[in-house]
Amino acid sequence: MSKKRNSGKKTGRRSWKRAVLRLILKLSLVAIVIGGAGLVYLDAQVREKFEGKRWALPAKVYARPLELYPGQQLSADDLQLELKGLGYQAVQSVSRAGTLSRSGNRIELVSRGFPFPDGAEPSRRMTLRFDQGRLRSIDSAQSGALSLVRLEPILIGGIYPQDNEDRDLIRLEDAPPLLPAALIAVEDRNYYSHYGISLKGIARAMWVNIRAGRFVQGGSTLTQQLIKNFYLTADRTLARKLLEMPMAMLLDLHYSKDEILEAYLNEVYLGQFGARAIHGFGMGSQYYFGRPVGELSLSQVALLAGLVKGPSYYDPRRHPERAKARRDLVLKLLFDQGRIAEVQYRQAVDQPLGVVEKRGLHKGAYPAYLDVVKRQLREEYREQDLSSEGLRVFTALDPLVQARAEGAQNQTLKQLEQRFGTKASGLESSMVVADPQTGEVLAVIGGRDARYQGFNRALDARRPIGSLVKPAVYLTALEQGYTLASRIQDEPFELKLPNGDVWSPDNFDHKSHGEVPLHRALSHSYNQSTARLGLEVGVERVIDTLERLGVERELKPYPSLLLGAQGLSPLEVASVYQTLAANGFRVPLRAIRSVTDAQGQELSRYPFQLKQTVDPAQVHLIQYAMQEVAREGTARYVYSQLPQNLNVAGKTGTSNEQRDSWFAGFTGNRLAVVWIGRDDNASLPFTGSGGALRLWTEYMRRENPEPFFARRPEGVEYAWIDEATGRLSDERCEGSRQLPFIEGSTPQASVDCGQARGGRSPLDWFRGWFQ
Repeated sequence: MSKKRNSGKKTGRRSWKRAVLRLILKLSLVAIVIGGAGLVYLDAQVREKFEGKRWALPAKVYARPLELYPGQQLSADDLQLELKGLGYQAVQSVSRAGTLSRSGNRIELVSRGFPFPDGAEPSRRMTLRFDQGRLRSIDSAQSGALSLVRLEPILIGGIYPQDNEDRDLIRLEDAPPLLPAALIAVEDRNYYSHYGISLKGIARAMWVNIRAGRFVQGGSTLTQQLIKNFYLTADRTLARKLLEMPMAMLLDLHYSKDEILEAYLNEVYLGQFGARAIHGFGMGSQYYFGRPVGELSLSQVALLAGLVKGPSYYDPRRHPERAKARRDLVLKLLFDQGRIAEVQYRQAVDQPLGVVEKRGLHKGAYPAYLDVVKRQLREEYREQDLSSEGLRVFTALDPLVQARAEGAQNQTLKQLEQRFGTKASGLESSMVVADPQTGEVLAVIGGRDARYQGFNRALDARRPIGSLVKPAVYLTALEQGYTLASRIQDEPFELKLPNGDVWSPDNFDHKSHGEVPLHRALSHSYNQSTARLGLEVGVERVIDTLERLGVERELKPYPSLLLGAQGLSPLEVASVYQTLAANGFRVPLRAIRSVTDAQGQELSRYPFQLKQTVDPAQVHLIQYAMQEVAREGTARYVYSQLPQNLNVAGKTGTSNEQRDSWFAGFTGNRLAVVWIGRDDNASLPFTGSGGALRLWTEYMRRENPEPFFARRPEGVEYAWIDEATGRLSDERCEGSRQLPFIEGSTPQASVDCGQARGGRSPLDWFRGWFQ
């Protein structure tokens, strides 16, 4: 009996063990199936993303390329400023792309070349000579004298995806040879011998973590770091680590070491610029050194490689001592491993960090201009395409024009504050500069801090424009049969409004001037005569004129519109004056020249467009009166600073209670609109002529623009007129001046001025301004 019991017990134990083994086997099979399925899924995920579109690439926005040709108005200082923006390095003797050497008015450089949409510009070694503010010659050792060269355009910004990641993709062969070596030396010296993970490194990290009681070291290979950044998160958890290892092994199984390393070069996180994350060594090189990664020196390569461990902790701008120690460690490892010679090591550790200032970079330095670009792009492209497809946007931004405008603004505002003290505190300003013949926007300033990426006053601040509206009022009158010699009344009047209020405009000097010629009423900006004239021709007609000149905003037909009580932005004002400068041809202001895809195929072109909306003959008359504004009227300060032959045409503007100071004017190749005021809408201690005009003039002094010459259109004739009566006169008569008229509108009656007194009127400045 006892044997049977024992036998039964043994049988029961064996059955139990078999059941447990079967359960373990089943669970193992399930685990294998689930694990296998998981590996298949992970494998698919790894391959899909690595072989597909790996990154959302922001659209790159470029300034205009600087075209160089003999005879060009360009100084050696201007070219050096442009090359600085491009990150060229000043050296004793040029030898590679992106370097320059200057000796007085002679600059030698090696350009980088650039794949433009209309053809690639090669890298060239050339010598440029300057004389008296002009480029005199361009010589190349390979090609001799050159007639035209294009420098690569400055990268001024981008349109970023929602995660705000920014990167410039590079190929492994384009990277400095010692960059991969430095990375491997400091981050993963067994990179080319392991299979995605390092068991020795994992064991070492586990021991350190056990002793610390928490995750303090990861033991990750470069492949694992790529998996963490590319597919997973940076959270230090066991689950993430367990997922990271098989994915790294799968990545290593499918792709070569060089393919993985190239992806790592473009993915690694290297710093933060505001809300923008800097990823990859291509962007890191631009962010820290202001030049392409292929142009970095050994010490700069070592610094970038050292930043991988902790971009914030080793930030060379905030912690230069830590950054240098880390850089020198990388250099020591390269030397110990025989990658560099001792002389290279010694020279590199003696080098300064060489990091550019954040604000010195041109990328992101033009937020107001980028606003214009983005708004125009969004009319044709989806936001997703702009932030992820790697589009290249070529614009008309001229960094030299922008620099002159910003310099003029900074100097003028400081002078105004020094002159008026606390009355001029808190001044803000904005400015738009365009080419009056093409409509291209060359520069935009959105506020006193031109780098501020916030409220853009040039686009979004709609302020009363004051007397800037008056050319439209007088143009309307000319279209209704008035002439520049017409006599109009500058006397007080009252107008009862529908709401019972009484509108009674007053001149700025609180004086009335009686009967005055129309051209003088405009040049001296008389309010009473302008309001009378506007009411006579009709407010609705004036609005129609403004719309034909370029205003797209709805305007209310209130009498106060005649004196500029309604608001426009500086960019909208620029559209109006662009039409006046272009002889009545409306030329839409444009910031973009063309857009290409990531491969350089052109997607959109924004050609020169124009539409005649105002009779050129009538505009010719207004241009005369606007030149008189600068010669004799409210803007005569211009010629105390600028050459007499510049032939400036423009108009000052001051809003009610002196809250806004404006000037809009143009020369032969520059149109600029300037606004100065306060954000709190407080009164200013100066008018348009005392503020905005000063800034405009200082900018034009720096710009040295071409004179304005207007061709006399068909249907316009000139006649000598007696200023006192508006009748025909003789050029030898005292008080006579030459005025343009639409054929058929010239006065028929004449005055007898008696015996000619000899000589011409001192007001005969207009002769020769047209061709």
